[in-house]
Amino acid sequence: MQIRIEAFDLPGRTCAPAPGFPGYGDIHVAVQPRARDARPLDPHPGDAPSASWTLECTVRRTAPGAVDLTGPWIHGRPGQRFIYLTWNGTDAAGSTAMFRRAKLMLDAVDPPVAEAALDGGLLIARLGLTDAHGHPLCAAVRPSTVTWSARPTPPR
Repeated sequence: MQIRIEAFDLPGRTCAPAPGFPGYGDIHVAVQPRARDARPLDPHPGDAPSASWTLECTVRRTAPGAVDLTGPWIHGRPGQRFIYLTWNGTDAAGSTAMFRRAKLMLDAVDPPVAEAALDGGLLIARLGLTDAHGHPLCAAVRPSTVTWSARPTPPR
């Protein structure tokens, strides 16, 4: 099965300093791999009009209407799986670092949508990446911030 993340409303290339926060420039968003020594997947600049990623995953049915997704881009324990979108930027000293992450909570996918994705092969997350303060989206992301849907996998 595949998971496609479709992001829009990116926050821009800078995240302004605030008390206790140094601020970052040249920010990018990517999917963080589960393996600590692997590179983030397909970084997109923070001022891109949109960003998307397609992730391969393994799915197994755990109960009627419930599925467990695993793979190199999926973090967490069964029943608490998620995908990290990681924000990286450059600080005033010129060092590049991860400074925020958003967790796309897979346990928030409605069971009928999960079933349709299992049958069709494609689960889609659609979300804006700018929070209410104009900063890069972070923390746990659940509906209504993200919309989950399913479609048949396009032919290759």
